[in-house]
Amino acid sequence: MLREQQDQAEQNGRRPSVLALARHFGLSNTTFRRHFPGIANEISAARTAPPSEDQPHGASRYDRLVERNAKLRRVNRDLSAHVRLAAAHIQRLALENARLTQQLEAASKVTRIDTRDRQRT
Repeated sequence: MLREQQDQAEQNGRRPSVLALARHFGLSNTTFRRHFPGIANEISAARTAPPSEDQPHGASRYDRLVERNAKLRRVNRDLSAHVRLAAAHIQRLALENARLTQQLEAASKVTRIDTRDRQRT
């Protein structure tokens, strides 16, 4: 099966996968790696090796999806950080606005009429 997977990988430009081989035998990836470390290391080495000259240079659909997913995760992390930063700025500005409003009212001798107290009585 390993030889078949390697042959298919050479034909379609995809790299062999430990997970695919483990699934073929009905094993989990971890179990396969634990019981057959030599084969798993061989497949891992084949995945990290650069493609040979006779293999197609274009990335497979799966590889493009993995790259796109990784890029989307990075962008999502960046945007989440921006949202948290913007929320912190809004909170700071709201507190500063309340403080400045109180200072202005105190300096102008404005008497605040609180309507909430009147509704309770």
